[in-house]
Amino acid sequence: MTPTTTDQPARRQSGTIVPVLAFAGIVVAVMQTLLVPVIKDLPALLSTTPSNATWVLTSTLLSGAVATPIMGRLGDLYGKRRMLLASLAVMVAGALISGFTAAVLPMIVGRTLQGFAMGAIPLGIGLMRDMLPRERLGSAMALMSSSIGVGGGLALPAAALIAQHADWHALFFCAAGLGVLSIVLTLVAVPESPARAQGSFDLPGALGLSAGLVLFLLPITKGSDWGWTSAGTLGLFGASAVVLLLWGLMELRLAAPLVDLRTTARREVLLTNLASIMVGVSFYVVSLVLPQLLQLPVATGYGLGTSMVVAGLCVAPLGLTMMFTAPVYARLSVRYGPKVTLIIGLLVIALGYAGGLGLMTAAWQTVVISVVLGAGIGLAYSSLPALIVGAVPASETGAANGLNTLMRSIGTSVSSAVIGMVLTGTAHQQGGLAVPSMQGFRVSFLIATAAAAIGLLLALLLPNQRPAQHTQLRASSEEEANLQRAEEVLWGFRGRVLGADGTPVARARVTLIDRRGRQAGATLSAADGSYALTVPAQGPYVLAATATGHGPHASSATHTGDDHPVDLDLSLPGESVSA
Repeated sequence: MTPTTTDQPARRQSGTIVPVLAFAGIVVAVMQTLLVPVIKDLPALLSTTPSNATWVLTSTLLSGAVATPIMGRLGDLYGKRRMLLASLAVMVAGALISGFTAAVLPMIVGRTLQGFAMGAIPLGIGLMRDMLPRERLGSAMALMSSSIGVGGGLALPAAALIAQHADWHALFFCAAGLGVLSIVLTLVAVPESPARAQGSFDLPGALGLSAGLVLFLLPITKGSDWGWTSAGTLGLFGASAVVLLLWGLMELRLAAPLVDLRTTARREVLLTNLASIMVGVSFYVVSLVLPQLLQLPVATGYGLGTSMVVAGLCVAPLGLTMMFTAPVYARLSVRYGPKVTLIIGLLVIALGYAGGLGLMTAAWQTVVISVVLGAGIGLAYSSLPALIVGAVPASETGAANGLNTLMRSIGTSVSSAVIGMVLTGTAHQQGGLAVPSMQGFRVSFLIATAAAAIGLLLALLLPNQRPAQHTQLRASSEEEANLQRAEEVLWGFRGRVLGADGTPVARARVTLIDRRGRQAGATLSAADGSYALTVPAQGPYVLAATATGHGPHASSATHTGDDHPVDLDLSLPGESVSA
């Protein structure tokens, strides 16, 4: 199958692509933690019960979990940049709906729409993979992956400042403004990827996954109210299992499923995804616990009595530390590999939560907790995309990264529901209000410690990367990586990229696209115009080449699967193409 490559701009290297995409990830994270500073006041603000108010947070996480694979597939079909813009537009609409209401049901609707922006994370990673040279890709993916934590940490003090000095609805209007700014920056600085997949969107798969996740998370959220052994709770858990089982059987029968479940059965991918759930659980606990502990009055005997702004500032190092660990991760990963950095990150998380059990009596102690956890979560989050990319063929990296982001979203969704249940179940009455207890905070930290420990065990079971993968990660430049691949090619395509006059074209982007329209590999041509690409399997492919100052070119070719590469020169038209 030949993907649509017409009317696509030539992709040019731009120093603005990475920060603009990372900013989009940060904006999405702002939506996730927007209401944390006012979480204890939500029942009064919305005139509802505490258990119903938890849906204002859980609905955002749940819709984000559903949106991640859906937007990833739509991005493959219709363009990643286009779907990124659509995600941000839906988020802005949801923020405006929430900004104009004080009723719980419209608020949940608005927050659900905001959660759909979570699909921006894998879309951003996909755009980076399609457009950036290899030597920049590792640190760029790390920054994009950790942007969810960076934005969450930085949003806390800003949201607290707004909530303390203005009507709380201003939070949504400010968030909508950030979303509009992200849309404008994306339109200006990020070109569209030319890769397209053929086929149709798996609507039954999307509906089945959505139904299964809702049926699973609803009893987790309401189990304490309904009773964990009640017919309603057990019935919903059972219905969730049945729906997800039928959904999985259906996905396995489809040629172009919403989620490629065969990919998840591989040991590396399965263990990485399970560890991702644990990282997601651990990340959200600190965002829920520390702000409430800091703001509770001193009269409770354990509350620290700070203002919302001070509480936000104390937790802000969480995001700042995550941002600074992205380049640190890149250096560690080059030397030791992403498996080791994931192990280090989870170990730091576990130590941070375990040590935090004895650091809850002063504001400065919460800053220490935030810094330590930020370093651990930053390393862990940054490691996940590289582990996925190294575990699957290039043609499956988009779907695999989307599924990995879904696993992290499920982790944060479960964390929100479980920790909310723990804090509500252990609360005591004070002044007619339900106040979280110190016991609830400590149990929450113990849950996070256990989640990090389980994630650490899963990371230790991951197989070591093959030496060839380390070689590619350690290439100091794209030209060197290209030459290394040329030496290692046993079967694939090789040739030269030439201009209309027959002269070699250096640093031309050559993309290999398989029969399903998925990217199966990419490289930059060397100084003499040469390129080399391996193929994951025999069959028909399309090789698309683009370069600044030349028009795009696509050639169809078939590899029979023998041990000899297919020689194929790619000739680019000479007309300049505007990006």
